[in-house]
Parts: sequence; structure tokens; C-alpha cells
Amino acid sequence: MSCVRGGRSTVCSFKKWSFLLLCLVAAPAFAQKIVTAFPSAVDPSATYLIYLHGRVVENLGPRPTDSSFGLYDYPAILEALASQGATVISAQRRPNTDVNEYAGLVVSQIEAAIRSGVPPEHIVVVGFSKGGDIAIHVSSFLRRPQVRFVLLAACWPRPGEPQLRLTGRVLSIYETSDTLAGNSCAPLARHAEKPESFEEISISTGRSHGAFYTPMKEWVNPVLAWIQKSR
Repeated sequence: MSCVRGGRSTVCSFKKWSFLLLCLVAAPAFAQKIVTAFPSAVDPSATYLIYLHGRVVENLGPRPTDSSFGLYDYPAILEALASQGATVISAQRRPNTDVNEYAGLVVSQIEAAIRSGVPPEHIVVVGFSKGGDIAIHVSSFLRRPQVRFVLLAACWPRPGEPQLRLTGRVLSIYETSDTLAGNSCAPLARHAEKPESFEEISISTGRSHGAFYTPMKEWVNPVLAWIQKSR
């Protein structure tokens, strides 16, 4: 691994819910860790991880198969993200969900959780592809420096959205063979209003956008390690 540091930034390089409920019954160890909304009674010592899935799940369900990128194993990704004890919060969005509207919903959920006693540094928003785009909007709207964000294949040219800013503590991961969103998020972190911290990792699995369709260790392990380190 090689890293380039500058200012507060670090850039690193590495060479339907029924179905989901059935999965949780089959895997009881995760039954209380994967939910669709923040619990009514929160634990201030717990880590709450919001996972925002890609667009294909909106259109085709929780385990869709894309002709180019293969199976998107949404339930398996949730289990992997919950494997170190975080409470994972994720809901399947409706088709054609508006990014700004959904980002506003996530912001309101986070603010309600903080009012209920969850420390901001115990909240992590992880988004892939369209979900990553939503996460970027949440970061730009929320402006809480201790909330953490993981952006997976989430950055591409945004000529119509120059107002977006990254805030909070941010980790970006992109796949070098990804022809859809294999771009660095560093330009977003270079605005005058900078995030509290920024780290970036590039992975090279050869699976293009599909690298994030399953819980591959190449991205899951860095995400879990970063979450633990940040705590």
C-alpha cells in the first residue's frame, strides 16, 4: 500500500424485505443487528451503520442479477457489515427514488438518532453507486463533523452540482477497472469547505462496478478496519 498525505487528507492505493427476513431467520446471529430503521430505544455505546444500496436493487429486488456485473447480494453485504457488531440499518428503496429527497430522509433519521442520545461519531453512512450519491448528498446537507461516511464507487463528474461538499469523516473506495464510477472522490474533498478527514483507497479486482455487488474482502475489510479505527 502506498499513501499520499496532504493537509487533512490521505489518499491510499491497494494493488423486498421478505427475502431479507428469511435470510435473518437462517442467520440468527445477525437477527438483531440488521434493521430497516433506527431502533426506538437506542444504545449510545453502539455503532449504527446506514447502508445505501445501488440502483439495481431499487428496480429488481434484494438479490438481482445484472447482465454485466452479476449477482448483487444485498443481504450478504448487510451481514458482512454487521459482522463486527454494528447495528446495520438499510431499507430497499422504491424505483426511481429521488436522490435529494432520500438524502433529506436520511438526514432527518440521523438528527433524530442524535437527539435520542446516539453520539454523532457512532453513526456511519455507507453508500454504493446511487447509494453513494445519496451518501454524498447526506454529507453535504448534514454538516456534522463527527459523522462518518464511506463512499463506494460514488464519484463521477458532477457539472450540474457544484454546490455539493463533503463534510464529516470520509473514506472513499473505488475500483480501478470500473468504467461507470471508477473515479476518485478527492476533487469533492478539495473544496474550500473540507471534510473533517478524508481517506481514499483504490482496489483492482478486475470486476468493474460489480466489485461492490458482493462482500469482497478487498473492500469490506478496509471498511470494517476504518470503522473500528475511527471509533
